[in-house]
Amino acid sequence: MKNWYILNTKPKKESQVERLFLEAGFEVYNPKLKQDERISPFFSGYAFLRFEHPKDYQLVKYTRGVKKVVGSPGGPIPVPEEMIEGIKAREVNGLIELDKYGEEPSVGDEIQIMEGPLKGIRGIFKREMTQNERVLILLNYVAYQGQLIVEKKKLKKIL
Repeated sequence: MKNWYILNTKPKKESQVERLFLEAGFEVYNPKLKQDERISPFFSGYAFLRFEHPKDYQLVKYTRGVKKVVGSPGGPIPVPEEMIEGIKAREVNGLIELDKYGEEPSVGDEIQIMEGPLKGIRGIFKREMTQNERVLILLNYVAYQGQLIVEKKKLKKIL
């Protein structure tokens, strides 16, 4: 029976290992992370591979770019299917995107700008604007009330 296992790859060889196993007909899962417009492996130095143990173990273990199959002295430890599905569920268009500053704010939430020249300014999340994920923020200062448009990804919801 085939199970998922974790491969520890040599540094920067996740893509090479993925390609070799795909060409050999194995099912490989190498989740990718998109952060600040950069795409990189979600688990640097690791990939998931579905194979039959002990039948395919030697082939897998000695494939170019593989450092080891993660396990114990008794052999590799299978990864539950639910774990793989859980990671895949976080993907958007094949890439995992993390919320940089936690929970996404909604209308009426108090927020703080976390990046750029306006860093540190606080306000109230007023509404979303579709162009480039921008939002409108209501600023309240002693005798001044103004509005500001910033990129949504630069905001943090204040709890």
